[in-house]
Amino acid sequence: MRITGGTLCGRQIKCPDGIIRPAMDRMRESLFSILGDLSGKSFLDLFAGSGVLSLEAASRGAEHIVLVEKDKIKVETIFENVSISPVKINCHFMAVELFVKRNKEQFDIIFLDPPFPYKFHQDLVLRCSKTNALKDDGVLLIHRPAEKPLDENIGNFYRADQRIYGRSVVDFYKVRKD
Repeated sequence: MRITGGTLCGRQIKCPDGIIRPAMDRMRESLFSILGDLSGKSFLDLFAGSGVLSLEAASRGAEHIVLVEKDKIKVETIFENVSISPVKINCHFMAVELFVKRNKEQFDIIFLDPPFPYKFHQDLVLRCSKTNALKDDGVLLIHRPAEKPLDENIGNFYRADQRIYGRSVVDFYKVRKD
């Protein structure tokens, strides 16, 4: 896997052992192009896998980055990968659902990239909505299989955009301001 843009563009990172479905380079490049300059932004990477999304965010200027991954097999590789980051990436090795429940921070961008067999996409977006983890002007992205559609409105979030990459879909949710 390689970093697709920013100061770390072209750098290769390791793929950890265990079950992993790394986000395609083309898809990552497209999504981060849509997000634009992340200078000074905060970024939460849920279901981090290799940490590549956190590194993409760091490479594009994000300053406060938190990644969450529960698979302990990936710990060593994640630490090795994030060591190239120009900013500190805070790593939490626990279930995403537990992190969301305990989290008290707010983020400009939340990226959820659960394994495709994951069954609780909608519930997890709702949990994020209820915890106020997303800043009022932030965006939550969730990568999911096309055959697992999500509602347009979930809690206090509304779907602002949607991108399709083959059998993958990325939904962009924002906070409803009514």
